[in-house]
Amino acid sequence: MSVIETNLIKSIETAVQKLYDQTLAEGMIMIEIPKDPSNGDYSTNIAMRLTKLLKKNPQIIAQEIKAELEASCPDVKEVTVAGPGFINFRMKATSLANIINTVIEQNEKYGHNDSGKGEKILLEYVSANPTGNLHCGHARGAAWGDSTARLLKASGYDVLREYYINDAGNQMRNLGLSVYARYAQLFGKEVELPADGYYGEDVIQIAKLIKEEHGDEWLEREEGRLHFFIQEGYRLELVKLKRDLDLYRVAFDSWISEQSLYDTGRVDKAIEELVAQGLTYEEDGALWLKTVEYGDDKNRVLRKNDGALTYLTPDIANHVYKFERGYTKLVNIWGADHHGYIPRMKAALTALGHPKDSLEVDIVQMVRLVENGEEVKMSKRTGNAVTIRDLCEDIGVDATRYFFVSRALDTHLDFDLSLARKQTNENPVYYAQYAHARICSILRQAPEFKALESYDLLVEEKETALLKYINEFVSVVSDAAATRSPNKICNYIQKLASLFHSFYGAHKIIDPENEALTNQRLGLLLATKITLANALDFIGITAPEKM
Repeated sequence: MSVIETNLIKSIETAVQKLYDQTLAEGMIMIEIPKDPSNGDYSTNIAMRLTKLLKKNPQIIAQEIKAELEASCPDVKEVTVAGPGFINFRMKATSLANIINTVIEQNEKYGHNDSGKGEKILLEYVSANPTGNLHCGHARGAAWGDSTARLLKASGYDVLREYYINDAGNQMRNLGLSVYARYAQLFGKEVELPADGYYGEDVIQIAKLIKEEHGDEWLEREEGRLHFFIQEGYRLELVKLKRDLDLYRVAFDSWISEQSLYDTGRVDKAIEELVAQGLTYEEDGALWLKTVEYGDDKNRVLRKNDGALTYLTPDIANHVYKFERGYTKLVNIWGADHHGYIPRMKAALTALGHPKDSLEVDIVQMVRLVENGEEVKMSKRTGNAVTIRDLCEDIGVDATRYFFVSRALDTHLDFDLSLARKQTNENPVYYAQYAHARICSILRQAPEFKALESYDLLVEEKETALLKYINEFVSVVSDAAATRSPNKICNYIQKLASLFHSFYGAHKIIDPENEALTNQRLGLLLATKITLANALDFIGITAPEKM
């Protein structure tokens, strides 16, 4: 919530207390920005919300509040009543300009707020199997998850960024067999990869590393061989995975291993708890979970008749462990292929007594890479599927991250590689970063500039448009965090850059013949620069000072 919105709420609260002797509950007054600028800068429907309490016509309530605010709000230029009782506010330019020193004082902290204070969120994203390279779907989820975490932290949430490593199960055995096959092939032996093995270039590279370090030690040795190749394959895949995520500026606070859930007894404990609460039954030699009773479309197997556990069982243990660590909301960012998995996981947690809304899952929809209007399926450099590293090395980390978070996660994304490479204003990343670099260039011409006491000369239309939009930044950040929608920050960045370019094109910034106006406009530019840099940082993108 912006400073102006906060002050308006306080003024309305005071007016209602004075007029009607009523103390309003927190959240009762809602301030919105009208879609039509002709309706003012801000609007509230408080008069309509008070109708039932005061037993009055909302238009009469609105007129009474209007009269009180006109007499008591020096920052408000005009108060009007519209429609069934909306109260609209048009602010004085000087009140909008007060934001400049707030931004300068807060600097890199401008945009931060405490709207999420007190809520503990465990955010899980990427969580790809350590059996191959991270592809485009992972890249979209990684950028989205990391940007979401940045926004949540900036909005006061206690958030933990977690990666769940699927290092147990048959896929690890297949990885070990695949690495061994490639290793043996390096010595001229004809060893076939398993039918469900991994055929990527990364497996060949891992085999080469093992050969360099161990020579032919494991060529004929059978005892412990599979275990060795599983562990080495896993270790080296994880090293590569972490290296690529680091390149992509994606970080995690916690790495949880599926195998550790077995080793610590958490999986057995989860099964015992489900059985003890009467939530399971046995049929045809298998152990079933009664998920239908909790919203699933059918009951699910926990343990198959051969004694093997299904994927669901350790996943339940993992989510229970998240709650045990004190987190009140769990958020998972999963691929589109996991969509059908959501009801059974929610049902399992509900059965264990957790609130239905304590787990939320955001689904990453499909990505299609496009170049010159044609779909790109393979990397020109490697001949393999395009990876995170391929994209970062081709078009850069900034462009890759920006394009992946610029569209809502639940929509299919056509990623235009040709556009992402352009060094023109057509490219939204270039457009935003160039705005920041241009401001820096202007500010370098006035290195002695310091914040002023007043910015009363900033009354031109394009100046007030910039000021108003800078005022909105905190509200945008708070909303983007609450809705887990970093694409809203992209929208903000584009409009802020557009407002700056429009202002810059219409007005002379440094005017030797008008030092007072020059200094005030420099203050406006500095506030714009800080806001733009902070917005870019919230989605993990750099703000260059020169381009």
